[in-house]
Amino acid sequence: MRLLGTTEVQSDSSEYRKHAKALAEVEPLVQKFREYKTVAGDVAQTEELAGAGDADMRELAREELKSLITRRDALLADLKVLLIPKDPNDQKNVMLEIRAGTGGDEAALFAAELFRMYSMFAERNGWRMEVMSSSDTGVGGLKEVIATIEGRGVYSKLKYESGVHRVQRVPATEASGRIHTSTVTVAILPEAEEVDVQINDKDLRIDTFCSSGPGGQSVNTTYSAVRITHIPTGVVVSQQDEKSQIKNKAKAMKVLRARLYDMELRKQQEAIAKDRRSQVGTGERSEKIRTYNFRDNRITDHRVHFTTHRLIEVLNGDLAELLDNVITHYQSEKLKDATAVS
Repeated sequence: MRLLGTTEVQSDSSEYRKHAKALAEVEPLVQKFREYKTVAGDVAQTEELAGAGDADMRELAREELKSLITRRDALLADLKVLLIPKDPNDQKNVMLEIRAGTGGDEAALFAAELFRMYSMFAERNGWRMEVMSSSDTGVGGLKEVIATIEGRGVYSKLKYESGVHRVQRVPATEASGRIHTSTVTVAILPEAEEVDVQINDKDLRIDTFCSSGPGGQSVNTTYSAVRITHIPTGVVVSQQDEKSQIKNKAKAMKVLRARLYDMELRKQQEAIAKDRRSQVGTGERSEKIRTYNFRDNRITDHRVHFTTHRLIEVLNGDLAELLDNVITHYQSEKLKDATAVS
């Protein structure tokens, strides 16, 4: 706070941003610790009163002491969570990728519903979402959609959403009323800056081709679509939403950078997981992480054994309760690991 008030820092925008970010990260911990010290002091004073004075005063002090101790212990628990080492990606924007899995049109329809759910959740949080590319089925479903979500703490909220989302319901086209099970995969990738991932031009093969699908006069006439292949990893990204080849290339590079960063991140996490009991943050996409059961109006997160009967509200963007339970679970796991190490 002192540095932010100096003219040297205020006159240098990069320095100001650096110190403002540092303050924003440490301030919640400092405020919580100050509150804890105050309550701990009140506990000590009240304990003295509870052991002295007349009977009425002692009884009042003992009653107040119970609530103060409860408050102190709650603050201590909060402090332990705040002291867990921060994920350096928590404040980053994300790349959201949703793909229809098994289940044909029903999977594609549910992919569209999940995209709508995340879109409405982003709107509730004041985040900005931009669709990078999408492929629809023509009947209201989505085979695939890739979008960026920008805002404060986006990755910290959504990072545990990666995985297989399963839906159980009777499709509108099912005459016999049988329940079908379909799957959709969701990937949440922290957006990578150029400083995070170094990509050599010699490692790229860039192909241009005519875009397909709706889009006006440029479709099938100009080579505006771009396909980038990262030769060392084999990662391929195609982009054709823009009429400009330059804009499509920029978008494709953004997606490629995020995917390569995510691959490197997962390698690091897998190496750490070999030495640690916890698998927190691995986000294995082969795992079924959640089931959406329409008949029972139920959502179950299998990782944390949490169930809510607010399926419609969640699909309308009210994800806070569900995400909070998942985040709390993984924070507890990290806290156990931190305690075991110490």
